[in-house]
Amino acid sequence: MAQRLSPHMTVMQNAAQRAAKRLLRDFAEVEQLQVSVKGPGDFVSQADLRAEQSLREDLVKARPGYALLMEESGAHGSDNWAWRWVVDPLDGTSNFLHGIPHWAISIGLERRLDDGSAELAAGLVYAPAVDEMFWAEKGAGAYLNERRLRVSARRDPKEAMFATGIPFAAVSAGRRLAFARTLGTLMPQVAGIRRFGAAALDLAWVAAGRYEGFWELGLKPWDMAAGLLIVREAGGYATDPHGGDPMANGDVVAANPHMHPMLRDAVADGVAAAASRQSAG
Repeated sequence: MAQRLSPHMTVMQNAAQRAAKRLLRDFAEVEQLQVSVKGPGDFVSQADLRAEQSLREDLVKARPGYALLMEESGAHGSDNWAWRWVVDPLDGTSNFLHGIPHWAISIGLERRLDDGSAELAAGLVYAPAVDEMFWAEKGAGAYLNERRLRVSARRDPKEAMFATGIPFAAVSAGRRLAFARTLGTLMPQVAGIRRFGAAALDLAWVAAGRYEGFWELGLKPWDMAAGLLIVREAGGYATDPHGGDPMANGDVVAANPHMHPMLRDAVADGVAAAASRQSAG
């Protein structure tokens, strides 16, 4: 039986699938794309811009009163929004531009609460190259296409696979130091650590049990909004290294319940060690 979609999720999936058609055409002709450089290791192509425009058109048409926060064009709509879309039209742009079929569209939906804070109400991460649609709504579980997702049940670090984002040239020295310390702590204890270059998919893969955990520092809201909710609805934990909200600072530690404390401690130790070394220097 096909999963019955809510009105919000219907809008999100339809928008993602329409944008994906153009992205797949561009991906087939990746060498001809016009590329401009945003910064070291961070490229933006015409594919990103066309996909973002498609998503914006569909989301605004379906919900004209909702605000938007989009990677390429920034914030749109009222500052006093009640609902806001958080959109990355192409997560894994460098993979895309190198012909690597590991990239995704990410759409999160935030709801403003009575106390002025916001919560994640829905999330979608769609990988068009393999036609995998990860999605979740708060309180309703997480899914891959029509299959219910659960995080991995592994408890032994020696059997655990983790994912991360490796800092590149534009990343601060402090974050590079923190990453190196965390990597050095974890490598001798675990089965493997992977870097595939698309944080939204890394989070979705934690939800699907493909990884036991994922960490990265300095992410943007559009990199993680959808993925955080998908992990949580699949039974996992997604916090910052100190147990707080990653949306507040961009530092993410996501894992199954058994691995989260260990991974959180390792990342927090790396952050603290880097801060101590910088202050001493």
